[in-house]
Amino acid sequence: MSLASDAAFWDRTSRRYARSAIADPAGFERTLERTRALLEPDASVLELGCGTGTAAFRIAGHVRQYVATDLSAGMIAIANERHAAVPVPALVFRTATAEALMQEAARFDAVLGFNYLHLVRDLPGTLRCIHALLGAQGLFISTTPCVRDMNPLIRLALLPAMRAIGKAPHAGVFGAQDLSRHMDAAGFDVLAIESHATKGKDDCPCIVARKR
Repeated sequence: MSLASDAAFWDRTSRRYARSAIADPAGFERTLERTRALLEPDASVLELGCGTGTAAFRIAGHVRQYVATDLSAGMIAIANERHAAVPVPALVFRTATAEALMQEAARFDAVLGFNYLHLVRDLPGTLRCIHALLGAQGLFISTTPCVRDMNPLIRLALLPAMRAIGKAPHAGVFGAQDLSRHMDAAGFDVLAIESHATKGKDDCPCIVARKR
């Protein structure tokens, strides 16, 4: 398995993904509200793993510049279709990864990653890239399904079985505290670990961190 196979998986499933409903709409609204409150109006923002742009469309109008990226060209194609129908001047969609963006000169006031970090193949490396993409004292705001904190049947049986038949992508196995430690090692100060879920146990914490 590789980055190319990850991109191919999301390309294949992009149309179905675009039609899927948000599992916890009220929790999603809490995350959006919290994120908007943390961003200054003149901020330059990067979103990684933006999918078809659901969060981007809701946040981009509140900042000066919003670059929304995903490794899947299929996801970005759908996002651009939506953007053509409902333009947001500050918003640009691009097919890119954190590692690829490292080759460019642009640096951001904030990086966002919603339901993203569990999908990367090199978590420490990706966090170091995010750290480098931020300007001084920049914010990294993320929500991440923490598979290790979930029901063991999901981790040990369901996910491996679904991956074996091509119905699930790569997913890293770590808990919220593991993720916090990785962020510290990458040069971030974790400011808050928040629960935004409105039903059931929250295994997808929202973490607000600042670049040291």
